[in-house]
Amino acid sequence: MTWVENLAYDGRGLIAAIAQDGQTGDVLMLAWMNREAIERTIDTGIAHFWSRSRGRLWRKGESSGNELHVEEMRLDCDGDALLLLVKPLGPTCHTGEISCFHRTPTESGGLAPVAGSTVRQLRVLAELGTVIRARRGAPADTSYTARLLAGGIEKISQKVGEESFETALAAATQSDARLAEEAADLLYHVLVLLEARGLTLADACAVLDSRRSG
Repeated sequence: MTWVENLAYDGRGLIAAIAQDGQTGDVLMLAWMNREAIERTIDTGIAHFWSRSRGRLWRKGESSGNELHVEEMRLDCDGDALLLLVKPLGPTCHTGEISCFHRTPTESGGLAPVAGSTVRQLRVLAELGTVIRARRGAPADTSYTARLLAGGIEKISQKVGEESFETALAAATQSDARLAEEAADLLYHVLVLLEARGLTLADACAVLDSRRSG
């Protein structure tokens, strides 16, 4: 494969590779690839890397099962780095965190965990959308989501209306915790409504993105 041969490998025949969640944009990890790792990744659709410490090829998730399924590969302008847009099967970091980049420096010189980041929040919504999609066509007695989807647009729309009112009521008269709970219920039902119409969170986010300059 010509483009693989023409990459700007370093003196050890390696090139930096960044894995990014293709759905949420979460930067998951940085590793190294040689020509064999790239070719194996292309052939299998699963991310393979070269371990500098162990001196061997390795498949991400070979021991944990948390594979990275590669949806797209991109080259930077100099051809000396790769971006892998992936679908992760479980946490990427060996610590159990979603991303290896889960700590941030503090003013005191220490490190603090990254909590509630935008990418993590988006990941929760994206994964919920995936679960909802999996319930489509399932027997109605197997889950509340399956029953909602089986009930059709009118029933789901009614639930969204009810949850909207309850969220507004919680904001006006109830605690912060209760408002967060009602908002979560509303977000869930909106995702179900989008799925019922064949849309996803990405469609709504695309509209928001187009409005950012407004």
